[in-house]
Amino acid sequence: MVMWLPGRFNLNPEKKEKENKHRRRLEIVVDMLSVALAKAKKTRIMYQANLSYQLVEKYLESLLRSGLVECDDQSFYMVTGRGKEFLQKYADYLDRCRRIGEEINGAQGDVLLLENMCFNSQCDSKRMTSRKEVFV
Repeated sequence: MVMWLPGRFNLNPEKKEKENKHRRRLEIVVDMLSVALAKAKKTRIMYQANLSYQLVEKYLESLLRSGLVECDDQSFYMVTGRGKEFLQKYADYLDRCRRIGEEINGAQGDVLLLENMCFNSQCDSKRMTSRKEVFV
């Protein structure tokens, strides 16, 4: 189950929804940095990160300014130490979100169990059966 907090934070970012075909900015950055871990040209980053030329230009400019990648004199892009730190922090974030999602799912299961204990007594189940018989 994918859980959402206010502000569009996904508690299970590894699980992609079929309806949501769009990636978030951080996912795009992670895809680009993952390609550039092994010294890559702009075209390779564009194709492997599945981006248009305009988007790859926009994001590379940001990544260069923020110091996450650097470009050598042969136009190869490489992830910097700061970029590797970013990738590690993102991996930690994914792990934390997964654990929080598991906790929330467990708590939701507990709520259902408690509600069943409170509201699904013998009397309630007999009433529910008689209601079903009336509607059938």
